[in-house]
Amino acid sequence: MKNYRIVLAYDGTDFRGWQRQPDGRTVQGVLEEAVRKITQKKAVVHGAGRTDAGVHALGQVASFRGAFKLADADLFRALNAVLAADVRVFSLEEAPPDFHARKSARSKVYRYRIVHAPQVSPLDRRYVLHWPYPLKLGAMREAAGLFVRTADFTAFSSNRDRSSVRTVTRSELRQTGPEIVYTIEAGGFLRYMVRTIVGTLLEVGRGRIRPGQVEEIFRLKDRSLAGPTAAAKGLTLIRVDY
Repeated sequence: MKNYRIVLAYDGTDFRGWQRQPDGRTVQGVLEEAVRKITQKKAVVHGAGRTDAGVHALGQVASFRGAFKLADADLFRALNAVLAADVRVFSLEEAPPDFHARKSARSKVYRYRIVHAPQVSPLDRRYVLHWPYPLKLGAMREAAGLFVRTADFTAFSSNRDRSSVRTVTRSELRQTGPEIVYTIEAGGFLRYMVRTIVGTLLEVGRGRIRPGQVEEIFRLKDRSLAGPTAAAKGLTLIRVDY
């Protein structure tokens, strides 16, 4: 029995998220089906981040166990031959017995892309949020920095976890031409946490929330005070660190 670690990317547009579901196409589901088709054996594939429907990944990490006759290089090639074009495995290697893609992860980096322009390229439309309205970028940058903390993020999530305390080590907003990129890094995230933070930053950019109000939202732990959940298509899991 070997423990495998893979690094993969996917276009999340046509997936109902990472986690396997009885009805609907999921990343975990197609990976497990690919392993079964190749090896004639079942395997549970654990992902480092359980991305939601429509969310993309450039550096997702996953792990699974199996006793297969195929050499690692052959299994790697077979996976990419079987998988649809919207999922690619970049690497496959044997991992230590105690490695688990989610439990062993130290931090994850997500990126959210916004095109702040009258029009958006049709080549980008599946991967960015188009925002043609005025924004106060200075206020948004100020507010973004306020999310670097260890705190209860209940107000910025649809929390289903037992604990809602998370540690964010990086939260920054940068603009290059018409594109605004928000980057956030943390040891873990709550459900919809990144997209709710982005929605809150957009409300700050619109002048509906002042940067200083972020502190009050944290203190009151009231989801209704934060911004709406931003569209999934602008979000990508960039990297997982161990």
